[in-house]
Amino acid sequence: MKKLTILVFTLLLPLSLAFADKKNEPQGATDVQFQVLKADNGKPVRNAAVILHPVGKDGRQSRGGEELKTDGEGNTKLTIPYGKVRIQVIAPGFQTYGEDIDFNEPTKTVVIKLNRPGEQYSIYK
Repeated sequence: MKKLTILVFTLLLPLSLAFADKKNEPQGATDVQFQVLKADNGKPVRNAAVILHPVGKDGRQSRGGEELKTDGEGNTKLTIPYGKVRIQVIAPGFQTYGEDIDFNEPTKTVVIKLNRPGEQYSIYK
């Protein structure tokens, strides 16, 4: 009987700790509207790739994620579970954009302004 009690305790303790961590995390999702614009004139960037990866507590991005494309007005939207997300935006002719954002409210609009590439620097000039 004592061995059975120890076995049950060793199996249930890690499981209960895993569920205890989940209770502390915020539950819910954010409806996010992304708007991608040119930084120099504010015009929309169409067909920009908006890539989203969940970020863990240690700051590392998790596997999986989503990739969206902007429409003709530079807009795209998605529902994202609460938590930190790494956002990367890639569009031809623009610098790649990246930022980590913590989503913890029901709705949010994220405006991203893309810059044109800067001059390259060389030691041979």
